[in-house]
Amino acid sequence: MTDVIEVNVQTGEKITRSYTQEEKDAIAAAQPTTDEKWVDIRSKRDVLLRECDWWGSSDVTMSDAQTAYRKALRDIPTQSDVDNITWPTKP
Repeated sequence: MTDVIEVNVQTGEKITRSYTQEEKDAIAAAQPTTDEKWVDIRSKRDVLLRECDWWGSSDVTMSDAQTAYRKALRDIPTQSDVDNITWPTKP
């Protein structure tokens, strides 16, 4: 973890110091868990799927690109790196 730069608002003086262990612990505790990240990812994926649900209407024929896009969205949870999700490009 890098150092903290504090600025005195009255003088503009900058002071560099290291994080205390308490600050490091607080920062670590504030980070979302892997499960929380997956909840956010699935929520985003669900919104993207809902936006193109109309493609599946009985009077609409989906193109191969549209079908591939929807499949890629449904497959998002199979990706292994929650911090590096590859989102498909909407056709």
